[in-house]
Amino acid sequence: MSLPRPRRGDQLLFLGIVVLVVLAIFLLFYALLWKAGDLINLPNLRIGFYNFCLWNESASCLQCHQFPELEALGLPQGALALARLGVYGALVLTLFVPLPLLLARCNRSEGEWHLAVCFLAMASMLLAGGLGLFLTYTWKWVTPSLLGPGFLALAAAQALLVLLLMTTVMFPQRADDKSKLESC
Repeated sequence: MSLPRPRRGDQLLFLGIVVLVVLAIFLLFYALLWKAGDLINLPNLRIGFYNFCLWNESASCLQCHQFPELEALGLPQGALALARLGVYGALVLTLFVPLPLLLARCNRSEGEWHLAVCFLAMASMLLAGGLGLFLTYTWKWVTPSLLGPGFLALAAAQALLVLLLMTTVMFPQRADDKSKLESC
């Protein structure tokens, strides 16, 4: 008894999903590791998940602030920790998406496909929540025109995660029906 071969359209859809997952992972790595989480990186201003440097007029240099000073500026330690947890947690969860997708494809398992959908949903929520929380607390120093490539990469990764979530929900991997297998 041979298994029915997947249709060409299903193969292309699966390949497209895998390519988008790899692209989302690349964008998250670029923004969070290569750019060190900096959303703004200018000679007179550096704001990111681990850097908060403002221009000091009296010293004519960039002055980086740490936590006692950050809380005085209105940036609570708990909120920044949650923002970091959100964006870096999204990266970790996105790294786990390809394995259940491949296992679902090879085993024709709906359960593994649903696991990948759950990872995508949690990663999308964490990234949106973490980025939104960070921008909420830093908005008085951040203007849209100052946001750099790190922010653009995170925004593109968020858009890809939402697209992937919609695609995997709308076109789920179906387990083979036993009646189809017996008739072959």
